[in-house]
Amino acid sequence: MHTVFAVVLPIFALILVGWLCRRTNRLGPQAASEINKLVVWLCLPALLFKVTATATWAEIWQPGFLAAFTGGCLLVFFATLVWRLMQGRALPAASIDGLSASYANTGYMGIPLCLLVFGQDGLEPALIASLLVVCVLFAIAVVCIEVGLQEEKHIGRAIWVVSKALGKNPLVVSPIIGGLWAVTGLGLPAPLLHFLDMLAAATTPCALVSLGLFLAQKQEGEQVGAWPLVAIKLVGQPLLTGFLAYKVFDLPPLWADSALLLSALPTGTGPFMLAEYYQREAAVVSRSILVSTLGSLVTLSLCLLWIAR
Repeated sequence: MHTVFAVVLPIFALILVGWLCRRTNRLGPQAASEINKLVVWLCLPALLFKVTATATWAEIWQPGFLAAFTGGCLLVFFATLVWRLMQGRALPAASIDGLSASYANTGYMGIPLCLLVFGQDGLEPALIASLLVVCVLFAIAVVCIEVGLQEEKHIGRAIWVVSKALGKNPLVVSPIIGGLWAVTGLGLPAPLLHFLDMLAAATTPCALVSLGLFLAQKQEGEQVGAWPLVAIKLVGQPLLTGFLAYKVFDLPPLWADSALLLSALPTGTGPFMLAEYYQREAAVVSRSILVSTLGSLVTLSLCLLWIAR
């Protein structure tokens, strides 16, 4: 519990800073949206580009771990998406709900937690999981949202409209450019790498402060849908991923345990950033992040007990 608490406490501290700044009017009513734009247009694209541009095939090619962790994420995402669509939610809103139920906070919580639990060996699975979450899962959610937003009836025109929208989206373009850079085999110049590091390091703190600012404002719209998403994220996803890791793919202990622990992480700030960026209802998403982070104190501790068996 102490290990988990040490990782979770700074998250609540940053959310609280944002909440206090809005409540005391140190930051205005538009601050949450403006800070979120900073994250979406500068910080997160820098992180995505850097991660994909500096990744090597040898580092990320762990087929069993990739299949178990990605399978758990995508199965939860699409199952939640279909469930929300059957409830009458529009595709953009249902996509963000699916992301809330499957988007693990691998970067800010997963990397330090794996280092604490597994030592330096835990860094590789945590980095691979972060790459999968922010590039693969995030990109699929953005595609689903853009498809839901277009109103074209002609299939060819619809594909063109969606493709054009995705081509203008920094969260889609930046990892693609980073991947193309990695293929060239060229390293990043030191000044550019330092520039990207500074922007990337601001991603999580800014996103969490923005979340706190948003929570301090009067919440409008439906909020009761958060609890099922939290239950899916904290219970359903680790159970599914654990089954894939231990039973289906029979991974070595380090990789199986890492997959379980990383899948049990609470919802990250990605869904909130998309909800704000696309001007969707963010009340459910923000509540999911807050409640799942609090609930992860229990579920992550249970996972650690299982790993220590």
